[in-house]
Amino acid sequence: MTDTRTTAGADWRAWQESWDRQQEWYMPDREERFRIMLDMVEAFAGTEPRVLDLACGTGSITARLLARFPDATSTGVDLDPALLTIARGTFEGDDRVTFVEADLKDPDWPARLPYGVYDAVLTATALHWLRTGPLEALYGRVADLVRHGGVFMNADHMIDDTTPRINAAESTLRRSRMDQAMRKGARDWAEWWQLASRDPVLAAPTARRFEIYGAHADGEMPSAAWHARVLRAKGFAEARPVWCSPSDTLLLALK
Repeated sequence: MTDTRTTAGADWRAWQESWDRQQEWYMPDREERFRIMLDMVEAFAGTEPRVLDLACGTGSITARLLARFPDATSTGVDLDPALLTIARGTFEGDDRVTFVEADLKDPDWPARLPYGVYDAVLTATALHWLRTGPLEALYGRVADLVRHGGVFMNADHMIDDTTPRINAAESTLRRSRMDQAMRKGARDWAEWWQLASRDPVLAAPTARRFEIYGAHADGEMPSAAWHARVLRAKGFAEARPVWCSPSDTLLLALK
C-alpha cells in the first residue's frame, strides 16, 4: 500500500537541501559517491531504469536519479515519518515517484511495493542502523527484488577491524576537519533534528520519528568483505566495492 500524502505550508526542497548539507558535513565526497552509483546504474540498466530507493530518507538518491535520467522511475521506501514528509512534499505531483512507508525489518514489506522486480535497488548511509542478523535477512529479500542482470548498491560506513591504526588515523583527521567546518557554521545531525522539531509542519512527524527510533539506532558497521560475502550467499552472483573513501564504501552486487 502506497501513501503519497503531503502537508502544505513548507519549503520542502529547502528542507531536502538542508538535509544534504548536513550529511555532507559527515561525508564531503558524498556527491562523488552518488555519481559513481548512477554511473553503475547506467552501465547495468541504461537510462530508463526502474529503481527502488531503499531507506530513502528525504529522497536524495531519487533526486539525483531523476536529474540525470529523466525517464527513470523510483519507488522510495522508508519508515521515518519526518523524512518521508519531506520526500513526499519535494516530489509531489511527479508521477515518476512513489513512496511507501514500511519497516525494513518486517518480512512482508516487499508486498507493499508497486512492482515485484527492479533494475536497481539503491541505498546510502542508512543500513548501518541495522544489526547484522536483520541485515542478512534484508539482503535476502532485496535479492528477490532485483531482476537477473540488475544490481543492488549500498553506500555506507563499512569498517575493517583488521586495520585499527589506519582507522584511528583516518578518524582523527576526519573529526578535525568536521570540527573546522562546524566552527564555520556547518550543522550536524542533532542540530538538524532540533530545527525540525521546532518547525510547525515537521514537529509532529519528528516526534513520531523519535518514538520509533529513539535517540539513535543501535546498528553495526561490518566490513565490505562481510557485505560482499553475505550478498553472494543470498543470491547475488558477484559483489565487490566499486568506490571507496577512507571512511566509506559503495558496494555493488550483481544478480
